[in-house]
Formats: sequence, structure tokens, C-alpha cells
Amino acid sequence: MPHPLPLAGVTVVSLEQAVAAPFATRQLADLGARVIKVERPGGGDFARRYDTTVHGHASYFVWLNRSKESLALDVKSAPGREVLRELIASADVFVQNLAPGSAARLGLAAERLQARHPSLVTCTVSGYGTSGSWAGRKAYDLLVQCETGLLSLTGTPEEAVRVGISVADIAAGMYAYSGILSALYTRATTGRAPAVEVSLFDALAEWMSQPAYYTRYGGTQPPRVGARHATVAPYGVFTARDGQEVLLSVQNEPEWAALCRVFLGRPDLVDDPRFATGSARVAHREELDALVAARFAALDGREAVALLDAAAIAHAGVNTVAEFLEHPALTERGRWRDVDLPGGAPAMRALVPPAGLSGVDPRMDPVPDVGEHTEKILAELGRGPGDIALLRAEGVIGPGAARS
Repeated sequence: MPHPLPLAGVTVVSLEQAVAAPFATRQLADLGARVIKVERPGGGDFARRYDTTVHGHASYFVWLNRSKESLALDVKSAPGREVLRELIASADVFVQNLAPGSAARLGLAAERLQARHPSLVTCTVSGYGTSGSWAGRKAYDLLVQCETGLLSLTGTPEEAVRVGISVADIAAGMYAYSGILSALYTRATTGRAPAVEVSLFDALAEWMSQPAYYTRYGGTQPPRVGARHATVAPYGVFTARDGQEVLLSVQNEPEWAALCRVFLGRPDLVDDPRFATGSARVAHREELDALVAARFAALDGREAVALLDAAAIAHAGVNTVAEFLEHPALTERGRWRDVDLPGGAPAMRALVPPAGLSGVDPRMDPVPDVGEHTEKILAELGRGPGDIALLRAEGVIGPGAARS
């Protein structure tokens, strides 16, 4: 028998959109929390319309919003704000990533909510924090990649390149998730519910720490080196004579010695002063890469991989996304599950959460339609059919789509 989900009984109300906050709350839902997603009547979270690739639904949205309940509610209206206040009063966690200043205008600033509800964990996800001269700026993922200097590290010497996933949003969502878990633990052990605040900029700034320290204390920043590593060599993609691409990485002197003896067939290079240390190998990267490239060019891909395995050198295939989907590290370990979609669409294949808990089967319930749970949630708050009909007639709530 699986163990109970660790966050069963925890209720999260989230005024969320896009990526960062929904990623945090979806992970709470994975662990059993009840997540009530408050959306605009009609269109809902604008991430629903980013694309239509997953059986008519947006790839971002279906990734980030399974296992949630959707309440379509106009929180700018007085009746809508009253419903929201009642929901928050009975919640354990409140999350919001509204535009700068919006939460305060709605009376949802963390200080105000915590004064009213001392046991409520609040989580604010912003672009650049809630203080300082940048607090009012909009922040999208690529903007933050630029402002933190990430683009100056990513790409080739000729061209800066955006990281191919929403790395600032994902970083912020991960820190919001861990911050909320920490706050819930603090509440459970001390009775105090701390406020959690995460910004996209601060989250990605943390991830930039190594190049920041390298630059501050080394006097120059790591160069853009494409698929190579700025401070480790050999570390990059090489092409075998049959066209197969292989990325290899040598991290230390024992690995370097093994590469020389087993793969390169050049034991004389082990103590060559040009390559004997990590710093020396980086300083002579072009000569070193030429030696490794020449050896790859003399081998078929299968032969090269066999020699790297024999030398215990870390290596990887340069996969496409389609190849990743069929990766044996996923398929052999049962890492895909079916998740239902709204509107009668076929189920989608979704990845099991990466943090496995012994004896706990993660929750992977359907992705909600806009307002799918509106009537259910309002009924729990004591609203009768007449009240709900009036709210709908006034445009305070959405149509309450039912799952097909």
C-alpha cells in the first residue's frame, strides 16, 4: 500500500499565471496539496494560449497545471474579492505572481494577509523583488536572462544565445516551492508562518554565482564557448568519422590519464606540461581539442564510445528532443504516466516528478479546464445555486466548464 501523500490536507490558493508560480504550486499538488487556481473568467491563465500542440492545449499549461482545481473568478469585483477573502481565510498557503503593485491594490500584500491570518504561509513571486527601484518593472524570462548576464555566457564567441527553456521562471518556481515547504515546516514546528518571497532575478542570480565569483576574483568573465565548457577541457562535442556526435568530459587528472592511455593511445601526453593540470588544459584548449578531434575522426561512433567506456570517461550522445522522449533512462524506469486533458482530448504522456519519495506515489490528476471547479468551490463556501447563478450573471465567475 502506498503511503499517504505528505501534503494531503494542505490547501493552497494561488492567484497565478505563466510559469514560475504555477510550477511551484504544481509540485505542491504532486505531493497531495489541494491547489485552487484562481483564473480570469473566460480566458483564464494566459499560458493556456501559448500554443495548441498538446491535443489542442498549450504545452506550457499542461506541464504546469495538472492536479489543480480551477476557479474562474473576477477578483477585481467586490463580490469576487469577497469570495477570494473567504478562500484565503481557510487556506494554509497563498501564492501570487501578479503584475507589480497588483497584489497591494487588491489588499493581498503579504504583510496585510499575515496580520489577518497569522497561520497563513504567503508566497510572493516577482520579477525583481518587492523593494528597490526595479520593483515595478515587468520581468519575463529572457529579460532576466539578459539582466543577470546569462546571455553573455551562453552561445558562441560570435553570438549570444537564449537558454532554450524558461530557466529564470523554472529557477524561481523551484525556490518558491522549497520556500513554501520550509515555511510549512516552520509553522508546524514553531507555530510561526513566515512569508516567502522569490524573484526571478534573485533565483537566476543564485545560479550565476560561479561565473560571478570567477569574474570578480579572476578579473575576466568566462568566455562564450558554445557546447564546450569555459573552465574545463577537454569538454565538448566531437564528431566521429561516420558523423556520430559525442560529447565527452574530463574533470580531473586520473580521467585525463585514462583518456590519454586508452582513448588517445598517447600515454606520453599524461605528463605533458601543456595538459597535465586542469588550468593547463584550458589554456591549451585548441591544441588539445585538435588531438581529440583527430582521434574521433579515425573512429566510427561505436568504436569511440567503446573506448570511452573502457577508459571510464563520461560521455553523452547529442540527442534531439525526439530522441530524449525515447531515452532508456526514462522508458526502462517507467518515468512516463498518462494525464487527462480537458474537453475530451486524448490523454497526454507526462513525466513523473523527479524527487521520488519511498512508498509515496505522486499525484498526477487531470489538467483542469477554465473554471471547471467553480461551482464545487463556491458550494463549499456556502453559496447556493441562486447565489452562484447571480455571480455568473454579473460576470464575477466563469461558466464553470464541466469535464467531458
